Amino acid sequence: MASFAIENVESGQAISSISGTGKCESYFIFSIETSLGDALRIFLYFMGLAYCFVGLSAITARFFRSMENVVKHSRKVVEIDPHTNTEIIRYEKVWNFTIADISLLAFGTSFPQISLATIDAIRNIGNLYAGGLGPGTLVGSAAFDLFPIHAVCVVVPKAGELKKISDIGVWLVELVWSFWAYIWLYIILEVWTPKVITLWEALLTVLQYGLLLTHAYAQDKRWPYLSLPLARTERPEEWVPPEIDICKQDNPCREEFQAHENEQRSIVDIFSIHDSDGKVPGHDIAESSNSNIPEEMDGKADHPHVLKIWKQQFVDALSLETSESKQRNNIYLRSARLCWQLIVAPWRLLFAFVPPYHIAHGWVAFICSLMFISGIAYVLTKFTDLISCVSGINPYVIAFTALASGTSWPDLVASKIAAERQTTADSAIANITCSNSVNIYVGIGVPWLISTTYNFIAYKEPLKIKDAGGLSFSLLVFFSTSVACIVVLVFRRVTLGAELGGPKVWAWITCIFFMVLWVIFVVLSSLKVSDII
Repeated sequence: MASFAIENVESGQAISSISGTGKCESYFIFSIETSLGDALRIFLYFMGLAYCFVGLSAITARFFRSMENVVKHSRKVVEIDPHTNTEIIRYEKVWNFTIADISLLAFGTSFPQISLATIDAIRNIGNLYAGGLGPGTLVGSAAFDLFPIHAVCVVVPKAGELKKISDIGVWLVELVWSFWAYIWLYIILEVWTPKVITLWEALLTVLQYGLLLTHAYAQDKRWPYLSLPLARTERPEEWVPPEIDICKQDNPCREEFQAHENEQRSIVDIFSIHDSDGKVPGHDIAESSNSNIPEEMDGKADHPHVLKIWKQQFVDALSLETSESKQRNNIYLRSARLCWQLIVAPWRLLFAFVPPYHIAHGWVAFICSLMFISGIAYVLTKFTDLISCVSGINPYVIAFTALASGTSWPDLVASKIAAERQTTADSAIANITCSNSVNIYVGIGVPWLISTTYNFIAYKEPLKIKDAGGLSFSLLVFFSTSVACIVVLVFRRVTLGAELGGPKVWAWITCIFFMVLWVIFVVLSSLKVSDII
């Protein structure tokens, strides 16, 4: 039985990873694709890959807004005053900010990588060798999270504006667990059971995510013996600052919104085209209307505003220009925006099916967004297999570079939005460190748990890791470069008083340094898995 599985995986690898001696017979939709030249096919598949990344960026804006609604939900607490015997009514947040950062924000923005790794594991179920896309993408994604996303967040604040971590204790806990995740991965790959993963190793990997949540919550609440005795500045009561009300609550009409459009601070993805004042033209009415629904209405799916807003989402998806953009004198900017709207129109129409954000406190939109992200991740695995098959490029190289960068786009968008809108750097940086932990404990742990469980039951064999040496080498490079990244953040905290922002010159110097670290990781990892070094 085990020998059959080995033969099965070897034949599967022959199909998905070409050796350079034959023509790739796999195709995406139509069999006629195989008659095209290899160069044209590679170009088309890369364009498909890039278009999926655009889709991930588009859905992230909706995901982030739905998550805001989930986090801002509060419940009514009635207490009796012992002196006057009267009722005291207060409202308290349902979600703890620290847990929201680690679970909702980090898990949600890492969902493309988690979905891709899980799909890769399910596709290879029954094989003794683990699929290569999942681990490679997740390690590459960790490097993208730590270096380019930090680089973007450092320069996002306005010139001279400083944003620091308010609870340094929670960040240190998250940072330690993030570093430990990659040390743990190296231990189980090279020390305990070299080049194989057992069922118990996979199970322990997943369980450590629960320990991370518990330890971070203990630090946030300053539990004795489990927390660091570090002072913290007060974090704002709201997870994000309140936005200016644009429409009247009883009349979410388009005309009134457009009259005040310029006053609204938009939540959009980083692809958006800005005008000379830095404003984002053509803000989505559906997104704005949702934020103006009173919180006490939250969860009432039968409210008449729901259908109006949902309908408006489809209208906006089909609208290529707004009244504001039509009034622009800059023909080039207007044409560029029109071209971009044409490109993203199919995605906007598809994502208009995501329900408005205030239904069920945002949970319906949150789950629907994750479902769309998972579907896009499946298409990404198909394109990656085809690129590797046609070009002969090692799948790990594609995973470390294009796939890791593209699937980390939601992380980049979420951290950028958090760095822009929040008054502290907690969520922007927590999303980076926690996403890296989630990538290992959940993104690699769950797929390996699925595969090792099946192999243990069916074959009584552990899960074998192909290119384990290259993966371990990448972990060492990542660990070394990440130490340099953290040292720079600590240096900025000591000298400037904050991790993000500050004088533009120093912000851009930091940004360039982080990007250089990322290039070092990508180049060295790619050379190693390609057997060049």
